[in-house]
Amino acid sequence: MLKPTVLDPQGQAIQHALAGLGYSSVKDVRQGKFFVLDLEGAPRAQAEEQVERIARDVLANPVIESFRFELLES
Repeated sequence: MLKPTVLDPQGQAIQHALAGLGYSSVKDVRQGKFFVLDLEGAPRAQAEEQVERIARDVLANPVIESFRFELLES
């Protein structure tokens, strides 16, 4: 996700479109990226560390974006 201090023109366009469709209760929209990583054979603690490092080093631009992740058991 873009950090709250970074302008999100796509989110603004979506919010404007929603207002035009009658969804006036939606006051703000922030858009972001979604990734699914399928890890194999790593213990949970190691998987958390690896996913956080991947997100910080490869998937997100830490200057303008924040990230969060969740691990799901399959």
